Amino acid sequence: MKNLFKNRWSRWINRRIPRSDLQTFSQKNIFILPTGAGVVFGLLLFIMLLTGINYQNSLIYLTTFLLGAVFVGAMHQTHRNLAGLELTLVQPGEGFAGDDIPFHFRLRAGRDDAIAILLSCEESCHAPVHVHSGQAQDVTLPVHSAHRGYLRPDRIRIETRFPFGLLKAWSWVRPVSAGVVFPRPVPAPEAFSTVDDGEESADARSVDGNDHADIRPWREGDLSQRVQWKRFARTGQMVVADWEGEQGSPHWLDFNAYPGADHELRLSYLAFLVNERGKSGARFGLNLPGQVIEPDSGPAHVARCLRVLATWGEERPRDATTEPHGTRKRRSAESPQTTKEGQV
Repeated sequence: MKNLFKNRWSRWINRRIPRSDLQTFSQKNIFILPTGAGVVFGLLLFIMLLTGINYQNSLIYLTTFLLGAVFVGAMHQTHRNLAGLELTLVQPGEGFAGDDIPFHFRLRAGRDDAIAILLSCEESCHAPVHVHSGQAQDVTLPVHSAHRGYLRPDRIRIETRFPFGLLKAWSWVRPVSAGVVFPRPVPAPEAFSTVDDGEESADARSVDGNDHADIRPWREGDLSQRVQWKRFARTGQMVVADWEGEQGSPHWLDFNAYPGADHELRLSYLAFLVNERGKSGARFGLNLPGQVIEPDSGPAHVARCLRVLATWGEERPRDATTEPHGTRKRRSAESPQTTKEGQV
């Protein structure tokens, strides 16, 4: 029953608040209810009213009706804080998996001041802001990410409890634009690209092909295929041979250079190498299945490579689709329903 009610509530909210990067709040999409303090305040007013009726005390009547008027006035003012306010998603953020991704919003007040406006998304929130009438203010809301890919929050909540905290008025914005979450960098083991630059790469190789190799001790992260197992069985020393003839072009970061790792770990290795090449300013290219970025250098090239790693194999969220935060869980394809006509 709880899940059924929750699903119906979500569908009703989604119909009432369609996806958009720009939301203007009005009576159609503002919700208002008493807070815990407001419920207690209302109960006290009810008890005072019963007491005044019982004792026919004019002073109690006066106090009760005066406090009731304050409650009604607070209701109008709380609703007025959001009415006419415009919230725009200016820029969805970028970052690495596991970090908080900054989403940049712009608040623009209408005819009235927007006081103590609070933006939140699940466990993340921004300090209350005050936007004067007719003015705008930029706000950055951090959204937590779990995995690489596109990050589009289902709902961003906007709320106010001004002036007395007796009532809360709130609404949501459901963004269309999605942020990008890069793979979490993982230190990559030493491996060689399988991409060949042609003559330039051939000149850099040893003239003796695979006759020369660098023998070094095994390090954590080295692929098991490169371990000299015969020498290990003979001497007990675990060493790795790096054959010169196996080395591809040093200008390429290759997805296929880590055959023993799963796809997500390979992307994390490549993200680490992209960051390292970006820090050193070296020229490099990126080779992924179905996608190749030619060698280049500079911050723009690094950012492009990280975006490609983040979105490789991913589909951009559709407007009508609600995806969990930063996950790569694809919606299972719905099997087509076939109907058979009955024979009379």
